[in-house]
Amino acid sequence: MRAVVIHATGGPEQLTVADVPDPVPGPGEVLLDVAFAGCNWADTQVRLGIYPHAMTYPLILGFEVSGTVAALGPGVAGVQVGERVAAFPEKGGAYAEKCVAPAAGLIRLPDGVALDVGAAFPIQALTAYHMLFTVFGLQRGDSVLVNAVGGGVGLACTQLAVQAGARVIGTTGTPGKEKRALAYGAERVVITSQEGFEQAVLDFTGGKGVDLAIDSYGATMLDRTFDVVRKLGHVISIGEAEGQPFKNIRERILPRSQTFTRLHLGHVEQGSPEWKAGIAHVLKGIEDGWLKVPIEGVFPLSQAADMHRRLEGRHVAGKLLLAVR
Repeated sequence: MRAVVIHATGGPEQLTVADVPDPVPGPGEVLLDVAFAGCNWADTQVRLGIYPHAMTYPLILGFEVSGTVAALGPGVAGVQVGERVAAFPEKGGAYAEKCVAPAAGLIRLPDGVALDVGAAFPIQALTAYHMLFTVFGLQRGDSVLVNAVGGGVGLACTQLAVQAGARVIGTTGTPGKEKRALAYGAERVVITSQEGFEQAVLDFTGGKGVDLAIDSYGATMLDRTFDVVRKLGHVISIGEAEGQPFKNIRERILPRSQTFTRLHLGHVEQGSPEWKAGIAHVLKGIEDGWLKVPIEGVFPLSQAADMHRRLEGRHVAGKLLLAVR
């Protein structure tokens, strides 16, 4: 099969298309004929060698996939060859014509959900769901700060939170990326290249601070975010796009008795009640039409490097996909 392989860490030029052996599904796994693979910021971190979870090189990138079931591994039941599914292969492998994925985590795609959408929502929408509801327990009337609100996770957070009756204020560093977030229900978006966000957030909450803050920037942005979260409020980190944050989190949460979570979607057990609840909630939102999954660009397998360059340009307000078949 053809696949995008990384032999060494570095820039987008490290993404090379090669012929490699077909993967074989192990116990509890299925083999997928890949239709689309989703592109995520984590992919660029793996390529650069700065992903916070251990990876072994060479490897095939891609943690998000849609396609059809081609074969079943030992012990797999309740899955049919030919089913249209999406999946979160936590060990990667989606940038390829075939991919293995855990059977327990398969997302069966309803007839009304196309395969491109199937590869565009699992990581971002499920990450957003589990931050808001599994970790935090979002309630109607809560206020939420979403840093990087114009990105895929930010847009999913905005829609899920607004649908639940929460108020959303967001930040973005790129003018223009606020438009879709505002259209999806965010009440205010601060363009951080033009103004400071701290006072805007405090004004938004009458000086109290938000109930929940979600950050994917890391670096000083995460550090400053603690200052705009209320007493007993919660901060959730999902990335370090701008660099490593302040190390001693204890010192940051002490002044207001805040709580802190560094979430990795892979720590939500696939097949668990929480996993299934997230899938059901997200799919219903997509089918009912209130949860939009904007696809900003589709690239052939041979242009994976161009896809990464576009994502790293920071102007994407939605999802980029590899069209494999």
